[in-house]
Amino acid sequence: MTTPDVFAPAKLGPLELRNRVIKAATFEGMTKGALVGDELIEFHRRHAAGGVGMSTVAYCAVAPEGRTERDQIWMRPEALPGLRRLTDAVHAEGAAVSAQIGHAGPVANGKSNGLPSLGPSRSFNPQALRMTRAASRADIERVTKAHADAALLAIEAGFDAVEIHFGHNYLASSFLSPKINKRTDEYGGSLAKRAKVVRGIARAVRDAVGDRIAILAKLNMDDGVPGGLWLDESLRVAQWLEEDGGLDALELTAGSSLLNPMYLFRGDAPVREFAAAMPQPVKLGVQLVGGKFIRSYPYEEAYLLDSARQFRAALKMPLVLLGGVTRRETMDLAMAEGFQFVAMARALLREPDLLNRMRDEPGTRSLCIHCNKCMPTIFSGTHCVLA
Repeated sequence: MTTPDVFAPAKLGPLELRNRVIKAATFEGMTKGALVGDELIEFHRRHAAGGVGMSTVAYCAVAPEGRTERDQIWMRPEALPGLRRLTDAVHAEGAAVSAQIGHAGPVANGKSNGLPSLGPSRSFNPQALRMTRAASRADIERVTKAHADAALLAIEAGFDAVEIHFGHNYLASSFLSPKINKRTDEYGGSLAKRAKVVRGIARAVRDAVGDRIAILAKLNMDDGVPGGLWLDESLRVAQWLEEDGGLDALELTAGSSLLNPMYLFRGDAPVREFAAAMPQPVKLGVQLVGGKFIRSYPYEEAYLLDSARQFRAALKMPLVLLGGVTRRETMDLAMAEGFQFVAMARALLREPDLLNRMRDEPGTRSLCIHCNKCMPTIFSGTHCVLA
């Protein structure tokens, strides 16, 4: 088959994108009062003007206790006017826009939200210094329905797609993890039982929206922690999701916001910068033991490709390659290996117009140095500190 041109239009479910490059979800830290403001709109308008096929708004919680902190958007009628202004601004630049929907689960800061965080099992959240409550069957049913309701609100707000968050040990991902999920009921134990939440959410969203918008999911290939979800089990989950028919594409990711966040990002570990951004006593904890949690992994281009190849070989559905995509050659390699889309994040924080320049001058190189000092800026408005 002819290798697709990454800058040519492409179909994603019912949606046609102007190219195959997606601005990956990057928590923006620009939603004071859990509502959209001008800063967030400009953030996504700038990336749309810079040439991406679709920009992803991150992250839109499906329930108030599903926020990582209280100023994060959660999908409700009061958020619709701002979200509509955002989607209109992105569309005016010729790009599509996706809402990443999900429930942070044990990653949520219960102290900030004023609500108990939920997980598959009772556990301690070191950021909130509180216990995470084990989700009941009623909680699971409520959160599953909330994903469907959030997708319907996304349609009303003018979004072209939703991306369901099944990664990074957020709620659905934490159910998949044998390290975090210690349940002995119908949602714990075997992989089939641990996958019930993920499969149920995907089905609920598809049943709610049909083919009115594209549905993607971000799925962990592995958690990057001993005893967590690993490739063999994740591959089987991906096959089940494909068989269920609820998704138009799968974006492959890795790592745990709860246990090993740098496993996704690779590059330098900005421990000092994270400590400076935290309130006490969390700041002191990061200063003392942050190096054990915020670990450094060597950066290399397309660092998730080796794992993602196994998913490409096992699945027929469209896949999005994420992780260290900063060069035109990498995009072309992804297309040649059968990936339908690529996703970029950090490189676009430094240069929102990088895609336009790559399209016009294929030899263009990203200026991102993978210092990851952008990561702690999520608490004050996500940006590249070197731009």
